[in-house]
Amino acid sequence: MPPKIIMDGVFAVNKQSGATSRAVLDQLNRILSSSKVSQESLQKLQNTRKQAQGKQRIKKWKTTKLKMGHGGTLDPLASGVLVIGVGSGTKKLGDYTNGSVKKYECIGLLGGSTTTGDSEGELLLKTEVGHVTKDLLEQTRERMVGTLDQTPPIFSALKMDGKRLYEYAREGLPLPRQIKSREVKITDMDIKDDTLTTEHDYVFLKSEVDENGKTLAEQLANNPTLNDHAVPFSREWNDEHKGDDSLPLEMRIIKDSKVYEDEAYRAPLLHFDATVSSGTYIRSLLSDLGRAVGSSSYMVKLVRWKQAEWELNKNVFEMDDFIKYGEEIWAPVLEKVLSSDNGNVNVREEMEKAIKAHPEAVKNEAEKKKEEGEEAKKEEKSNSAEGSGEPPLKKTKT
Repeated sequence: MPPKIIMDGVFAVNKQSGATSRAVLDQLNRILSSSKVSQESLQKLQNTRKQAQGKQRIKKWKTTKLKMGHGGTLDPLASGVLVIGVGSGTKKLGDYTNGSVKKYECIGLLGGSTTTGDSEGELLLKTEVGHVTKDLLEQTRERMVGTLDQTPPIFSALKMDGKRLYEYAREGLPLPRQIKSREVKITDMDIKDDTLTTEHDYVFLKSEVDENGKTLAEQLANNPTLNDHAVPFSREWNDEHKGDDSLPLEMRIIKDSKVYEDEAYRAPLLHFDATVSSGTYIRSLLSDLGRAVGSSSYMVKLVRWKQAEWELNKNVFEMDDFIKYGEEIWAPVLEKVLSSDNGNVNVREEMEKAIKAHPEAVKNEAEKKKEEGEEAKKEEKSNSAEGSGEPPLKKTKT
């Protein structure tokens, strides 16, 4: 059996697309909290809470979960580095949400915008794409690298006075006030070679029809609020090229776009890597890039490759490391990571060594299904306990 380890510190996992950040955190918490190596840490947490709450109340419940949080939410569509804090490591998560540099890979489709800025939303409008060239995109990229005041797209899911921004546009109403911008920094932006290719598997979103038989795109085709949000360029570029107003181009909206509705239609791809500061909206960066060249775009894939010192394929765990293997394998590796202050442990190499050293701890499908069932029961029991008086865990702001 692996030695007991102190569950205290920071590590990172690769969140898969389709799962919420909270769901990944909860699954990790169930696995780690139920492991034998975590029992000493749970007992210490129990004792701490007992002292804080008083003996009378502590008798009503038992601590069954470790104190955990994540540093920087990833949308369900996105995958990649999700920083996890456990124990006192939760106090360090603010450093990752507020001041860390992140590297993303973003893939979008040109010719359309959605209510959320990605493929999870509703198609809002369709635009021309034939005039867009790689040279035009490269010119635009150069203007966006640096410090800029970024504003979420008007058709984001954000609300103003209780109403979603795109609902104002749908109703033909002006926004009550300007959307507040935030200062961000784009350190680097690299447009990939496959940009503008139509040889891919991403199907262009179809327009949804309302009760009057009209699509949202048709309703918004002539709405003046489409142009309320100015495309931001970096301060550095603006200072060096004062008076250059060659970009952005006017958005070329298409009213009759039946070709976009064809199942076989594939929109031009927009693919880039970006290294950015905390607080940067990648969907906004993609949207602004599309608008600057006189078109529009929405995101279909996002991968966070790096956040601060944590980087995929190096010092980041896969969720399968905790699901497919017993704690004899992952616990020693996790201990090394938690005890390291700079994330210099090569998790992938250490996991390979541990698997070879403990082949008996590789779970088969029956074992995994059994454990999943047990975890679900524990979660249900835990939720019942919380409803009957157990104080909830403190959540970390992200």
